[in-house]
Amino acid sequence: MNSRAATFSPTINPQDFRIDPGASVDLAQMEARQAGSFGSKKEGERELAHYRRRIIALQERLWAEHKQSLLVILQATDTGGKDGTIRHVFGGVNPQGVIVTSFKQPSPEELDHDYLWRIHQHTPAKGEIAIFNRSQYEDVLVVRVHDLVPKAVWEKRYRQINDFEERLAETGTAIVKLFLHISREEQKERLQARLDDPEKRWKFNPGDLADRAMWERFQHTYRDMLERCSTPFAPWYVIPADRKWYRNVAVAAIVADALERMDPQFPEEVPGLDEIVIPD
Repeated sequence: MNSRAATFSPTINPQDFRIDPGASVDLAQMEARQAGSFGSKKEGERELAHYRRRIIALQERLWAEHKQSLLVILQATDTGGKDGTIRHVFGGVNPQGVIVTSFKQPSPEELDHDYLWRIHQHTPAKGEIAIFNRSQYEDVLVVRVHDLVPKAVWEKRYRQINDFEERLAETGTAIVKLFLHISREEQKERLQARLDDPEKRWKFNPGDLADRAMWERFQHTYRDMLERCSTPFAPWYVIPADRKWYRNVAVAAIVADALERMDPQFPEEVPGLDEIVIPD
């Protein structure tokens, strides 16, 4: 073990963000702008670099082992930072073994199947890390807030999603679910920043303002999602995300911790390698 790894003392405890099964959730009481015990952004970025090195090394072992997989789910309100989180946490990871899927409005073909059909197609194969930018939870969030299906339909989906995730977990897929929690004030600043920057205006969707007008209704549905679908096999983590650098280090710590617990191993080497001489 090198001295740098031996002397590293983590500041982030992943369990501080975990929603225990059966716990009550009040997002209004969860501080979105905290910075933990870091004295500065620079300190946080140093710790992020450590976790990224661990993720890169463990992902290589996961890919080589080819027995397990990891599913990382990112949910957030508009401007919550899902894209930025993916860039900063998984940058440098071998793209051969990492698949990112963004779930948008279902296509006609997808609507012809049950709502989990399109999700299951993108779950990770053995050795892979799959990252979901939005996920099956859209079908108990947007669908519910906008009254796209009756309550009798979406109410059943919490159980169905839990059953789906349990099946994945039982067949070798570890699941980490991350809710990026930003404040209403921070969302306003980020939306305004998109309007003010000509190079970011393409990101601005006037429909985001309609969803912002339903802020409290969305917060209520997020609460139900967190309370009803944080399970021992697929826990939710609520990440304070107003400070982007803190969001990144917290997510990286949780992902690195999940991979450590999976403990992937390189396959046993082929016998006789020590005797091989590479010809000139």
